[in-house]
Amino acid sequence: MERHSGPLPDDLETLKGIIMAQQGEIVRLSASARAYDALVQSLRIRIARLQKQKFGASSEKIERETEQLELLLEDVEIAIAAADPSPESEEHDNGDAVVSPQRRRGRPRVPDATPRERIVLDPGEACSACGSPLRLVGEDVTEILEFIAAKLKVVETARLKKSCRHCETMVQPEAPSRPVPRGMAGPGLLAHILVSKFDDHIPLYRQNEIFARQGVEIPRSTLIDWCGQAVAVLRPLTDMIRQEVVGAELLHADDTPIQVLDPRLRQAGKPRGVKEGRIWTYLRDPRPWGGSDPPAVAYWFSPDRKGINPQTHLAQFRGILQADAYAGFRDLYKPDATGTVRVREAACWAHLRRAFHDVWKGSGSTIAREALERIGELYDIERQITGHPASYRLAIRQEKSRPRVAAFHAWCEAQLTRIPGKGELAKAIRYALNRWAAFTLFVEDGRVAIDNNPAERAIRPVCVGRKNYLFAGSDAGGDNIADAMTLIESAKLSGLNPHDYLADVLARINEHKINRLHELLPWNWQPMKTPHQQAA
Repeated sequence: MERHSGPLPDDLETLKGIIMAQQGEIVRLSASARAYDALVQSLRIRIARLQKQKFGASSEKIERETEQLELLLEDVEIAIAAADPSPESEEHDNGDAVVSPQRRRGRPRVPDATPRERIVLDPGEACSACGSPLRLVGEDVTEILEFIAAKLKVVETARLKKSCRHCETMVQPEAPSRPVPRGMAGPGLLAHILVSKFDDHIPLYRQNEIFARQGVEIPRSTLIDWCGQAVAVLRPLTDMIRQEVVGAELLHADDTPIQVLDPRLRQAGKPRGVKEGRIWTYLRDPRPWGGSDPPAVAYWFSPDRKGINPQTHLAQFRGILQADAYAGFRDLYKPDATGTVRVREAACWAHLRRAFHDVWKGSGSTIAREALERIGELYDIERQITGHPASYRLAIRQEKSRPRVAAFHAWCEAQLTRIPGKGELAKAIRYALNRWAAFTLFVEDGRVAIDNNPAERAIRPVCVGRKNYLFAGSDAGGDNIADAMTLIESAKLSGLNPHDYLADVLARINEHKINRLHELLPWNWQPMKTPHQQAA
């Protein structure tokens, strides 16, 4: 819109022309704003629909499409923000404030512990109008949130040499241990590299560029060495977390593919020297039923998806395993030589619901729609008991869920007689009936979840990461990814900042007593006190 910063002309016709031009511009901008709003709403609706079905048969494709739409939505909203310079609305305690439906802009949530800098603007001691003294009657305070860029520093440790004047004995303090042997990286820098790569999913070549902007050139090969050495130093803790996880009585399990470089494939004549490995996740999380054990998650890498992999990971596990219908888990559910079943299967109602949803979405089947409604009633009950003790959950499920589950079983058997036996709907029903004991375990045990969504959330960081670093450089690189993510994700489950946790552990682990290593596990960890704190 044309702006007239100078004096307006006196000519009436010229003024009318200016007004008409501005009115036309207003109409055009209003139409653009409405078009933007319509596009934003359509994108949000489409994203929501995709997220509901993203674990279907074409989950990888749907996931990529969802992310592309989210990026497009972000770009559109940035464009709207650039065209609307209106200030942020202040939050009020009362609920009468009206929020514009076009712009939903929230204030940042800043914790009380955030450092604050106070700048005082003083009008002086004397009145500018008459020269009399001024008195303070109050102040108006506004806040801005500022960012202080991270910076590197060199820490010099000088070990003074002294000699005895009497016997000439030389005395010098021992050199402090380093997180990695002969490495120049301090624990804070190593923690930053690990968290940036495995939690923020920033590849090392991009980290090299970020450090270069700060004036420090760290070759990518050096970053690779530091990253691998830091993971190796922390491996005793990783192994302890894995032992703790497989020692649980109930686990969620899932896996996802990851591309791995394999030069042998090129030598064999294949066009791409890349194979498909797997990252496996096993989650212990008793929080939904008020269990006392801390949540933790363990990741493993394998070069393939053979059943021997989860069977090896869970060789010492005894309890309930909640997972999908992957055939590699079946041997775990079989009785051993004494006839004892050491692993019981719990199925995932979310997978079953997605199967019915795909049928309903593709054909509009009223039978599939009814199945969704019946399963939805079970989820309504689950939302009411999340976080309650296992005994309470079991009582509510026995009262409310068990009759609905029995009715659903009878309904499924009746529908099989009415529909084609080879269709997708019949396949979904048989999927439930053939694993009915696993699907109904949650109404027999208050600890069991209705679905395996916790494991799918735990595997999500791997899915995000592989889109940034594309592939692991080798099988050993896949092991490093699994090791690092075991520590980082377990720290996050314990409510810790993974950078603070890793920096402290890397500074201490080489000198920590091996028989007290459990003190450095995320759920036991206490920050190391500085000399000043110890003196206080």
